[in-house]
Amino acid sequence: MSDTLLKIYQGLPAPLRSVAASLRGLYLSYWRYGVETERIAEEAIGRESWSPSQWKGWQEERLAHTLNRAATRVPYYREQWTARRRNGDRASWEYLENWPILEKESVRRNASAFVADDCDRRRMFHEHTSGTTGKPLNLWWSKEVVRNWYALCEARIRYWNGVSRRNRWAILGGQLIIPVSQRQPPFWVWNHGLNQLYMSSYHLAPDLMVSYLDALSRYRVSYLYGYSSSLYSLALALLESGRNGVDMVVAITNAEPVYQYQRATIAQAFNCPVRETYGMAEIVTAATECAAGRLHVWPEVGWVEVLDESGSVPSGTSGDLVCTGLINLDMPLIRYRTGDRGTLAQRQGLCQCGRNLPVLESVDGRIDDFLYTRDGRRIGRLDPIFKGDLPIREAQIVQETLDLVRIRYVPSTGFGSVHECEIKQRLRARMGEVNIVLEPITEVAREPNGKVRSVICKVVETQRPGR
Repeated sequence: MSDTLLKIYQGLPAPLRSVAASLRGLYLSYWRYGVETERIAEEAIGRESWSPSQWKGWQEERLAHTLNRAATRVPYYREQWTARRRNGDRASWEYLENWPILEKESVRRNASAFVADDCDRRRMFHEHTSGTTGKPLNLWWSKEVVRNWYALCEARIRYWNGVSRRNRWAILGGQLIIPVSQRQPPFWVWNHGLNQLYMSSYHLAPDLMVSYLDALSRYRVSYLYGYSSSLYSLALALLESGRNGVDMVVAITNAEPVYQYQRATIAQAFNCPVRETYGMAEIVTAATECAAGRLHVWPEVGWVEVLDESGSVPSGTSGDLVCTGLINLDMPLIRYRTGDRGTLAQRQGLCQCGRNLPVLESVDGRIDDFLYTRDGRRIGRLDPIFKGDLPIREAQIVQETLDLVRIRYVPSTGFGSVHECEIKQRLRARMGEVNIVLEPITEVAREPNGKVRSVICKVVETQRPGR
């Protein structure tokens, strides 16, 4: 939405903002869902019992088609391969390992060059991502791609958890649905087109939480979806209020890692399971947590490689997630570095949940959200620092230099010097001797897209080990 349209929209009375949101929802529903949705979703569920060899054959066939189309019909890749041939390079484009790693910046600079030349961008769905670091991406999807993607989401996110798009649901997201300066409810809009209560993640201040809880009850919401940090803040408010009757079927997290202390609080508050999802607007990979607690990869979406500086790493070892999209052949991204680090499980095969899908052992976080030690180590998954009954509401770790880490935290009642020592001790147990500054705050600032970055590394690139 342009700044002008946003200003006009935010100037509307609350009921008209919901009308505008519903019209947008109807438009999105038209793109996302059709008569084929249930069939595609059911077919996806049926494939979950495939053997590893069946999946391997399916993926290899799809990958071959993707690489051929990219090399011959996509301007960016076609020019790349033409230049290689001109320089005497006879490597075959049929082998994925012969393709270079694709960085986000290349897509940002000239996104339209990644759209196949037999597609008309004017007839495609244009997705403009928010960009966590202020560097957004432009993406294009055909209607077929959009509907295939959302049918998979219906199957692997909703069906797995006993709900469907026809249930009333609430999302805590980063769209500017109301002015950030507004201090009176409603902090949400009802989107009739998607059966959705869209709630602002920018207004989750302690004195405003009761209105959010009232809205969940008033709109008869069945399940929650949203940023882990936002769901956690809302769950804390519910527990502190002592209210009953705000139970959910499931709480589904996206866009941020969900830490164990957040999971426990959300589950207790809403009396429901918490399921983590992993994915991105580029739709080159996706994964959903099952009831057994394993994060299952969706093989139809992308071919996943885990790489370090020397190349592919064995299963069970953390590395950069580099993925080749298999669903959007109209804007294919080949060997795309997602910006995340993760680990593929060593032991694959039939899960306790009954599915035979690959498993991500962990998503360790954004590449830029690791801490670095002077002796060359890279430290991730720092949520255990805040485990247990530490009386804090939320926290953010910021590494200023190799020798200085700042921990910003929102204290709860009872926080004292003993807890300060405990936090420092836990961080030093992972990083060694490092200067730690504890900074009490009233609220952890959100990024422009509404997300909270729990870990921020400000160490310059040249000082980071292995970079």
